[in-house]
Amino acid sequence: MRTNATGRVLHDPKGGSFRFDAGALCLDFAHTGGEGRYAVFESLHEPADLGAWLAQPPLTAVLTEPVTARGLAAAKALRQAIWDAAHARAAGRPLPAEAVAALNEAGAAAPLVPELAADGTATAWAPPVRAAQALSTMAREMIELLSGPLAGRIRECASDNCPLVFVDSSRPGARRWCAMERCGNRHKLRALRARRATDS
Repeated sequence: MRTNATGRVLHDPKGGSFRFDAGALCLDFAHTGGEGRYAVFESLHEPADLGAWLAQPPLTAVLTEPVTARGLAAAKALRQAIWDAAHARAAGRPLPAEAVAALNEAGAAAPLVPELAADGTATAWAPPVRAAQALSTMAREMIELLSGPLAGRIRECASDNCPLVFVDSSRPGARRWCAMERCGNRHKLRALRARRATDS
């Protein structure tokens, strides 16, 4: 049930995968697929796919009611709002009004409620555990992120062809890449090749 440990393995439809930690659960959720050119990355094809995603750590929200088609549509609308708001904040643009409205609407629903076990050493989500509650929890996290002390650290990967967004919670605030093993290494390799070409 830890919502503070983030990150997922992302899969490229062209092949390969890498671990990406967006720094916030809501931003991890924003990278589960998308519309238009991002549809090839879609991982939430069926309502059950959303239930499976929510059941994984760090949220570990095992739903007591199955996700409906309407619930999946609501999740995708929230995901798009998170994506749009994060990109706007990263670029220093005003937040889109539609994204703000969608975040506020999802966040207005009752969130997941933590429940302490009888022995006082573990927690779980108090039943019932519904998809709308999980979406509310993520919407509230995004609202706090956009309005809190890390708002200025929402960034887009510095690679010129990578749209992944993350919140830089590192102490120096110097994170530039979605993942060092992906875009960071590619940048270092290009820079090395450019230096070698200049030296020859």
